[in-house]
Amino acid sequence: MTQHVRDVMTTDPVTVEPQTSVTAVARMMRDENIGAVLVTEGDQLRGLVSDRDLVVRAVAEGGDPGRTTVANACSEDLVTVGPDDDLALAVHVMREHSVRRVPVVDEGHHAVGIVAIGDLAIERDPESALGDISAAEPNR
Repeated sequence: MTQHVRDVMTTDPVTVEPQTSVTAVARMMRDENIGAVLVTEGDQLRGLVSDRDLVVRAVAEGGDPGRTTVANACSEDLVTVGPDDDLALAVHVMREHSVRRVPVVDEGHHAVGIVAIGDLAIERDPESALGDISAAEPNR
């Protein structure tokens, strides 16, 4: 049975405007227990910022995280998938572009979710180490 991205994606992704500070985004990630947020202008997807992006592109550069915006830290050269795409396509896109998270967009290019490598591991091989870790409740 063919499975689709919509079957495993995280719906209702957290989004921020490009002017949002790195500090504010880091707090959102902590409070929501997530590792990435989508950067949008209005309803258009502009980028994705991960916890690693915040560290490597903002904090490590020595900028003030309260003044540095996610526009300076996010990945703007995005690859996306659609909710009706096969899971195999999501896996292919992640492998080809060496990414762990892919925004899910509808036909109007509006962000409707995120599919992560952990989501795929839980679905495809829940007994694997990654599937097991991804399914575990987070420690706070």
